[in-house]
Amino acid sequence: MWLFGRKGPSGFSSSSTAEEVTQGIDGTGLSAIVTGASSGIGAETARVLALRGVHVVMAVRNISNGNAVKEVIVKEIPSAKIDVMELDLSSMVSVRKFASEFDASNIPLNILINNAGVMATPFSLSQDGWELQFATNHIGHFLLTNLLLEKMKSTSGSSGIEGRIVILSSEGHKLTYSDGIRFNKINNQAEYQSYLAYGQSKLANILHANELARRLKEEGANITVNSLHPGVIMTNLFRYQNYFVNAAFGTIARFATKTVPQGAATTCYVAMNPEVKGVTGKYFNNSNICTPNSKALDQKLAQKLWDFSMNIIQA
Repeated sequence: MWLFGRKGPSGFSSSSTAEEVTQGIDGTGLSAIVTGASSGIGAETARVLALRGVHVVMAVRNISNGNAVKEVIVKEIPSAKIDVMELDLSSMVSVRKFASEFDASNIPLNILINNAGVMATPFSLSQDGWELQFATNHIGHFLLTNLLLEKMKSTSGSSGIEGRIVILSSEGHKLTYSDGIRFNKINNQAEYQSYLAYGQSKLANILHANELARRLKEEGANITVNSLHPGVIMTNLFRYQNYFVNAAFGTIARFATKTVPQGAATTCYVAMNPEVKGVTGKYFNNSNICTPNSKALDQKLAQKLWDFSMNIIQA
């Protein structure tokens, strides 16, 4: 059980579950994409959104695993509307293919949840030649969001319902390289440190959310963009850690971590709760607005990352 359960202004806390923060909310008629929905908090997010009547598209790297999760959800919730589509965020070809196929499906898009990610991986490059964590956690989602924006704008415009983009970051954004984003050293293997590279990608997530929120607000689009820390949850995100790290972590897990239903709570809160209507460019933790570090609030850094990322996806 999470050690700190004090409720914040939202009325929820670290011990709140995804079902609790969406209690009484009717998502019928809404459609959402959840990346990384075949396991962990992504699967729980998909389940709870489906429980509330949302048509969920599970964007997953492994179709077989995705279909297995879908089967479990539909068995529990026979009325669930769920599609499973293939998406490998470490490949821009795969991201483009997913976006094209989703567009062809004629499914509207009210909610985009950028949940998938990798953590503290050994150094390697993506299919497109970028450090894997930066490529998967940031660039893949940056491209995906960019490709789906027009669909979200048309959906919010025709329905009159606010679109919501939810980008999962981490408190790990505070533990990164000294200059935050090492634009000229993303692929520097000699200086690579897995946890700092993870922090860099999570900082990029917040900067992306903030800059996109600013641009959409300036444009007058009826779409909000927020980032969040889901909490520390023992999922397969930790699969790259050695035995001793996981063993030590396991001994304190019941005091310092969340369950999967608790871990999915902030995502579901930001995606669906009416209290978040109109709120944009914010960072959430435990289903409450909180303050990230100063680098995450650096607008010049956010704009520089935006331009850097656009150059990558347009290359």
